[in-house]
Amino acid sequence: MTTSGDHHPPIGALSRRGPLRAGERVQLTDERGKLHTITLLAGESFHTQHGVLHHDELIGGPEGVVIENTHGFEYQVLRPLISDYVLSMPRGATVIYPKDTGQIIHMADIFPGARVIEAGVGSGGLSISLLRAVGEQGSVFSYERRPDFAEIAESNVTTFFGQRHPAFSITLGDVQEEALDQHEPGSIDRVVLDMLAPWEVVDTVAELLAPGGVWLNYVATATQLSRIHEAIRDDGRFTAAEASETMLRGWHLDGLAVRPQHRMVGHTGFLIMARRLALGQEGLELRRRIKTFKQEDLDIWTPEAPEQWQPEQHGQREPTIKRSKKAVRQAKAQAERSQESVHAARSAKNSQQDDENPT
Repeated sequence: MTTSGDHHPPIGALSRRGPLRAGERVQLTDERGKLHTITLLAGESFHTQHGVLHHDELIGGPEGVVIENTHGFEYQVLRPLISDYVLSMPRGATVIYPKDTGQIIHMADIFPGARVIEAGVGSGGLSISLLRAVGEQGSVFSYERRPDFAEIAESNVTTFFGQRHPAFSITLGDVQEEALDQHEPGSIDRVVLDMLAPWEVVDTVAELLAPGGVWLNYVATATQLSRIHEAIRDDGRFTAAEASETMLRGWHLDGLAVRPQHRMVGHTGFLIMARRLALGQEGLELRRRIKTFKQEDLDIWTPEAPEQWQPEQHGQREPTIKRSKKAVRQAKAQAERSQESVHAARSAKNSQQDDENPT
């Protein structure tokens, strides 16, 4: 029989069920379908041109309700799903979209208890999904070059789970320099990289990844995709790489007017995956026709000059320092409120158990 009274709920479960609590984030959908994500705080209010909604009317009540503000304007109240949270949380770097995150979790076969290296943490959106997949018995070792991005990511992860996740760690620095000092050869199950130049870490990945382990890269442009594929193929310690991208198109549903929506989430990035072979083994030569290119074409397609592999050369815009600092402040404030909310819920639950089982 399934009950809601687990004595030791998994990390993050307290913030996903039960009555709404102060410090939690909730999603308000108004009559026009517009979404508003707010953090519930005792005594605070949500103001729009349509009126005022007092947070105290939501705190302590259930989600899934429809409530009116002071002017009779209605809102549907729900906790945000992980996809909603990732797209609304404070961010420094652009997040990996949920449509790609789902593919990454399945293509890389992220399993409970897995030891995963992640590089290019950004704002922590992918980290949250990786932690959910590996669970409390697994490990996600994240590497990030920028201190402000690391702070934002750590705070966003804490906010989502309501506490620091024991399986999560962030190291400042380049993965190819730091990871080899921290992990034994062949001790990592999965490697997931969101980097500008992942071909620079081929040796690091080959050293750390266990035989049969999965290496998955997220890259934004076709030039990056081509170069990392060539690096994997030339290295010889991995299986043949597989590449894909995911397009997401919603559908308009209104009575008999059922048709594709005019807008869709098109290209966001490519995924390219390969698996580590056992020591001393060489990749299987697939019997297929391989097209050859002139050297001058290859030089144009895969330039060696470092200035050709800068973010702005690939349509990526680095956030300003001012924007990053603002995101750091917002992320830390939300993380603190989330931890307070879960702590209060845990204390109330323990007090209730003590009342039911007096000594």
